Amino acid sequence: MSSLTQRVQVLWKEHGTEILQFLTVGGLAFVLNSAVTWFLMHSILADGHAKAKVVAGVVATVFSWIVNRMWTFRQKRTGNKTREAIEFGIVNAIGIGVETSCVLFSLYVLHLTSPMASFISGTIIGTILGTIVRYFLYKFWVFSQSKSHTQDKTVEEERAELIEEATKIITGSLPVIEPDKAGPVRRPKLD
Repeated sequence: MSSLTQRVQVLWKEHGTEILQFLTVGGLAFVLNSAVTWFLMHSILADGHAKAKVVAGVVATVFSWIVNRMWTFRQKRTGNKTREAIEFGIVNAIGIGVETSCVLFSLYVLHLTSPMASFISGTIIGTILGTIVRYFLYKFWVFSQSKSHTQDKTVEEERAELIEEATKIITGSLPVIEPDKAGPVRRPKLD
């Protein structure tokens, strides 16, 4: 067996399943992103293709964080979900920036103004470029701990916590600050 074949086998053994899971989640997020983008470009944001791309990117990001955390990088989660969520948001803001930049390039440099051209540049080309960036940043930054603090928790407890976190993100609820010696401090809820 050649050394190249052995290297590929070792790489596949160490990273293959994780990459397949990541690509599966990415594929599902891509379908969600594409559907939302297409719908928005042909309805309420027909005159704002870049805005449609950003909105769709945010929807796909929330979906992706929940599924990647629960499945792809389950064994590499850190003990701090808030930090992970913020880092995940930053990584996806970069990814959405890549996708939106592709739409803007198509619109303003290539002068391709149809929804189809914007869809192809942002959702196809932008997603390919953004996916490469996202994978490495997720692996080496967001989900960088080797062992999870959640080994004592059941899958059901983890799911309930993630659903609660996602609800807070989607609804814009702010967390209650822990009480200190001066007494409880509460942040007002934004409506």
